[in-house]
Amino acid sequence: MERRLVSSGAKWEPVVGYSRAVKVGDWIMVAGTTAAIEGGVIGGNDIGEQTREVLRRITVALKELGAGVEHVVRTRIYVTDISRWQEVGYVHGEVFSAIRPASSMVEVSRLIDPALLVEIEADAILP
Repeated sequence: MERRLVSSGAKWEPVVGYSRAVKVGDWIMVAGTTAAIEGGVIGGNDIGEQTREVLRRITVALKELGAGVEHVVRTRIYVTDISRWQEVGYVHGEVFSAIRPASSMVEVSRLIDPALLVEIEADAILP
């Protein structure tokens, strides 16, 4: 099967050996995605705004591989403060309320940058 990769352009991708998204056959897997930018984080300390940016980036990666959010079947959400789950959940619901993929949300002690509050992975299947 053909394997297609999508890059985020991050300098760490070739060093660590990962891609923003990978498509094999009808399956698309989007790697853990954050709101990080060079020198900061989009959304600052607002976990809802970080989530919105993360889901925007996931949508862009899916589109590059010929898919949309309607093809997402699973999301995994990692947050650094589970007490803020509703802020994340509401934004996730804005994107996925009609699709309702299988989803998990777990608290982690820290993400790769202390300013990051949320990281999301997504899996999609094309019809």
